[in-house]
Amino acid sequence: MPTPVHPPPVTAAARTFEAIYQAEFDVVMAYFARRTADPQTAADLTADTFVAAITSFGTFDRTKGSARAWLLGISRRVFAQHCEAVTRGRDVVVRMKGRRALSSDEIDDLVGRIDAEREGRELVEALEALPALDREVIELVDLVGMTPKEAAAVLGVSSGAVRIRLFRVRGKLRGQA
Repeated sequence: MPTPVHPPPVTAAARTFEAIYQAEFDVVMAYFARRTADPQTAADLTADTFVAAITSFGTFDRTKGSARAWLLGISRRVFAQHCEAVTRGRDVVVRMKGRRALSSDEIDDLVGRIDAEREGRELVEALEALPALDREVIELVDLVGMTPKEAAAVLGVSSGAVRIRLFRVRGKLRGQA
């Protein structure tokens, strides 16, 4: 009789990552839904973010910031890489090669998520006159709901710099209203 094959035990790290994934999936998807109206692109970028997160999970340190801040930092890099690839024209070939076509139910779900982020996307587009860092500060604090300290960790700047930018940008926006 052959020896039964048992699946490897689920580690504490795997359970922790799964909990982070479940808690933050919607936040990451919303981040990309504010940046694209294409459901396939939003799904691909979200998946790319979690692939990057799981491969670097061993370096995640909760004492340096929240899981949300860590994931949104990864999301920023994934989106920057996506934009760079698009501008270079490589994106079409690379995306089509390993892409799983979404089912109509998945597309409907993603279209709903993207529609739900329409106001956020419109706000992000309306803020295009502002410097990029100011836009990201407003998005992370006012749309995502992060604290200035968490936003600072995502952006790689001091929390004092985020507070100052937040104060100035909100003042500018109030002056325009």
